[in-house]
Amino acid sequence: MNPDDVPVAICSDHAGYELKESILDWFTETNTPFTNFGTYSPDSCDYADFAHPMAESIEDEESLLGIAICGSGQGMSMTLNKHQGIRAALCWNKEIAILARQHNKANVLCLPARFIDKETAKEIIAAFFATD
Repeated sequence: MNPDDVPVAICSDHAGYELKESILDWFTETNTPFTNFGTYSPDSCDYADFAHPMAESIEDEESLLGIAICGSGQGMSMTLNKHQGIRAALCWNKEIAILARQHNKANVLCLPARFIDKETAKEIIAAFFATD
């Protein structure tokens, strides 16, 4: 599912914690390697504390692609795009994910946990990973 079997970088804040954990379960089931940058609980936290370390790992080429999840997806997207090597795209359906990869060379998928369900998230991720 992920190019070259390089770990997918993934992070969330408290609003995205439940969705992130379901994605991690899916990755484990499908043998998709990942690096979890947190958060590690549903307790209130600041998304930037997790977004910056994840962005740095992608800039250092420890991962090629990332997934960042917060309530709206906007906070993660804005924070991640402050990094020179990051092209984060907020996607809420698979068509937008495909376009973000094809036309913008997005390397981080931002998901709005409060506005999509787990199955939709999986469809978006699959489309994002399958598109060059």
